Amino acid sequence: MSKKNEINLPIVSVVIPTWNRASTLKTAIQSALDQTDVSVEVLVCDDGSDDDSERIVADFTDPRVRWLPGQRSGLPAVARNRGMRAARGDWVAFLDSDDEWYPSKLAKQLELAHNLSVGAVSTNAHRFVPGEDFNHELLLSWGKDLIRQADLVQCNWVICSSMLAKRSVLSEAMGFPESRNLRAIEDFALWLRVSSVTDIAFLATAQLRYRDEPNLTIRGAEKSSFLQVQKKVLWDYLKWSFRSRRLPEILILRTFGNVLIKSVIH
Repeated sequence: MSKKNEINLPIVSVVIPTWNRASTLKTAIQSALDQTDVSVEVLVCDDGSDDDSERIVADFTDPRVRWLPGQRSGLPAVARNRGMRAARGDWVAFLDSDDEWYPSKLAKQLELAHNLSVGAVSTNAHRFVPGEDFNHELLLSWGKDLIRQADLVQCNWVICSSMLAKRSVLSEAMGFPESRNLRAIEDFALWLRVSSVTDIAFLATAQLRYRDEPNLTIRGAEKSSFLQVQKKVLWDYLKWSFRSRRLPEILILRTFGNVLIKSVIH
C-alpha cells in the first residue's frame, strides 16, 4: 500500500445504526463529520427504514458518508455489526441516530486513550429531552478515570453513543451479540467482553447530547429488572469466554453465582 493511501485511510469509522429516524439522522451525521483534528468515515447502517432516511443520506455529497442498507431485524446489534464489518479505520465509534456529538469528542478520546494506554474510551453525556430546557450530565456519580470489569458487572457505566474502541479490540470481543434475548442490552454485553480485553478510559466532561425519549426506543419497551439484565449479560459473557477459548474471569463466575442465588430468592 502506498504512503498516500495510508494517509487517506480514516482513523475513526463512525457507525450509526438507524431505523425510521429521518427527523434526527441528518444532525447525527453532521456532528460526526464536524469532528475536529480527526479523520473519519461515517457508516449509516439501516435496519429496513421506510421513511426518508436513505434520501437524507444521499443528500450528503461528502464522500466520507456511506449508506449500508439492510432488512428489518429490530435489533440494533445487527446494524452495528454490519458497520463494524465494513469499517476501515483503526478505531470504531458508535453514534445512535438520534444523538449528537460535540466537535472535539473524538480528538479528546484519542488523546486520553494514548495517555492511559487503553483500547477503549467512553465519555459522559448531556441528557436532552425535547421540549425541556433543563439538561444535565447523565453519569453524575462516576468519578474515576477508568471503567474496569469490576465496575461493569455491577452497572453499565458506558453510554453507547460515547464509546470509541480499537477495531482489533471489538473484533476480539466478537462484536455485539445478536440474540433477541439481549435486545436493548446488547451494548452492555459487549462492554463486559471489551473489559476483558482492555480497561475503558472515561472522560468525565460531557461530549455529546443524548436524546432521552424512552417511549420511542427499544430500551424503553424492555421492562426487565436489573437482576434479570445482569443475569443475561453475565451468561452471554460466559458463552463468549468459551467460544473465544479463554478462561472466564473469576470475578464473573463469582458474580454470576451470586446473581443466580438472588434470582432463586426473589
